[in-house]
Amino acid sequence: MTATTDVMATTVPATAAAPVPMARLTLVELRKLADTRAGMWLLIVIGLATVATSAILLGWADDNEITFTALYTFGLMPSAVLLPVLGILSVTSEWSQRTALGTFTLVPARARVLLAKVAAGALIAVAATAATAVLAAAANLIAPAVGGDGSWILDSSLIWQSLLLQVIFVLMGIAFGALLLNTPLAIVIFFALPTVWSILGGSIRALADASKWLDLNVTSQAMTEADMTSGEWARLGASVGVWVVLPLVLGAVRVLRREVS
Repeated sequence: MTATTDVMATTVPATAAAPVPMARLTLVELRKLADTRAGMWLLIVIGLATVATSAILLGWADDNEITFTALYTFGLMPSAVLLPVLGILSVTSEWSQRTALGTFTLVPARARVLLAKVAAGALIAVAATAATAVLAAAANLIAPAVGGDGSWILDSSLIWQSLLLQVIFVLMGIAFGALLLNTPLAIVIFFALPTVWSILGGSIRALADASKWLDLNVTSQAMTEADMTSGEWARLGASVGVWVVLPLVLGAVRVLRREVS
C-alpha cells in the first residue's frame, strides 16, 4: 500500500500556483507610489500647488475670470507637470533601490508588473483630476464672496479631454522611465527633449510642418479647448504615438530583457 501511494505521489503533477490578480498588482503599485519619501513628497507638493492655483485666481485674477472653468483648468497644471515624474519614479525606483529582484521573484511575468504600473498611473491621473475638480468647486463657492464671477459653466468635452491629457502625460512619464531605467536621466530627458523639439520646430522653417504633428506640447493645447476637430485629434494621435507609445513599447522590451541583479 505504501509503495502504491509513493508511485501515485510521484506521478501526480503539482498544481501551479495561481498568478497574482491584476487588481491586486495594481493596488500594490498604487501603494508604491507613496511608499518612498520622494513619491510621498511629490504627492504633497502636487496637492499644495493645486491649492495654490485656486488661491492665486481668487486673490489676483480679474473678477470675470474667476469661474469654475478657469479654476479647474488652471488647477490641473501642477499635476500635468509633476505626475509624470511620479510615473517615472514608479518604474526607475525598482532598479535604483534594487527592489526589482523581489518584485520579479514574486511576479515572474514582468509584463504583468509593467501593465499594473500603467494601470496605477492612469488611476492616479484620474484621482488627481477628480480632486482638482472638487477643489475648483470649493473655490468657486468662495468666488462670489471675493467679487468673482462664480460661473459654473463647463463644457462637458473639457472634462474628459482634460482627464485624457493627464493620463497621456503620466503614461509618457512611465514610458521614459521604462526606456531609460535611470531616475535623474529620465526626468531630465522627459522635460528637456520635448522642449528642445518645440524650440527647433518653432525656429527652423523646415521643421515647422512636422512640429504641428509631432510636437506634443503643440498638439495637446487643443485638449484645453472644447470640441476638438478631427484634424486636431489626428495630430494629437501622431504626437502621442511618437512620445508615448513608441518609448513605452521600447521601454517594455528593455524591462522584459534586462538582467536583474
